[in-house]
Amino acid sequence: MTPNLPTITGIGSVSPYGPLAGLIPQCPLEPSAITAWTTAGLRRAFLVKPFRPASVVPGLKTRRLDRLSAWALVASFLALKDAGTELSQMDRSRVAVVFAIGFGCVELTEAFYQSAAANGWSGTDPSTFPETLANAPASHVALFHDLRGPNITVGSKGFAGESALIQAASLLRHGQADLAIVLAGGTLTRAVYEWYEVADLLSPACYNSEPLPEGGGFVPSEGVAALVLEPAGRLEVRSYAHLSSGRWAAGGQPVETIRQMLGGSVPSLTICAGNGAPCATSSTTALARELTGHGAAIVPPQAVAAGLADTSALLHLILALSSRPSSGQALLLGTSGESGFAALLLELP
Repeated sequence: MTPNLPTITGIGSVSPYGPLAGLIPQCPLEPSAITAWTTAGLRRAFLVKPFRPASVVPGLKTRRLDRLSAWALVASFLALKDAGTELSQMDRSRVAVVFAIGFGCVELTEAFYQSAAANGWSGTDPSTFPETLANAPASHVALFHDLRGPNITVGSKGFAGESALIQAASLLRHGQADLAIVLAGGTLTRAVYEWYEVADLLSPACYNSEPLPEGGGFVPSEGVAALVLEPAGRLEVRSYAHLSSGRWAAGGQPVETIRQMLGGSVPSLTICAGNGAPCATSSTTALARELTGHGAAIVPPQAVAAGLADTSALLHLILALSSRPSSGQALLLGTSGESGFAALLLELP
């Protein structure tokens, strides 16, 4: 194993499965009925059940934070705990935070603009303004853990999660950080849900209580997934996977580019990140079959993760590692539009 190969050593998440350190236990999960706001008939989504962040992270205060920032603090704490990382023993100026966002802190952003609409710009609530900034969650993570290394927020249409992983791995490979906390996720609000409806992006499963069908559209989800990345070689540490290489492109020839990255090998496992396409006929799954053939093991997009749209990759990866702990090479694959793609090659211990 290459000594400085970026390695996933810790996992934390706040998701519809609850706040968890480590892999997510395999269990069936169906969407829940939305009760947080009034809907015209049944509306369903994969929702995070309410919990007290301070019950998971002792002393954590989140009263003025958007749920996205609060969940990021919890997920990062759980990931560091799972990795066995003692930040007090590290140079905190060498610890990076890379956060992948979709809509960002939409709850308090929405509240800020509503206060402006009701009271004029001079009458807005100043306490909500800081959470309207896209980099607020990453900043809160750095402040809470007293981290002074690179702090990056990634908003990449279609595959922000994959892009954040590639960015974090690059920081480690080039010696710009000794450890990176990578996070991705989003919250679901009435405005976001209604936008999905108007754009005709939702699955029929959002409107009835039947089991999830194989079909078009997706069921919206929410949550934050966090990974701890560090160079391979730390003694007595668990290794979930090693990041060998990655590619990202907004166009071009995905099959040719990814095959060059694979160097003639065929991964034993391909993990398809749905990014808003949970059905087995998604473009990501079709690309996976073209790359690896029908005989290879392919984990199709999982609905609870695909509902995170642009930020789904980390949760897809955690769920796939939970269900397929086999060794060998794994390809994390995401697509967007006609030819945009992101691909990461991982080595499973």
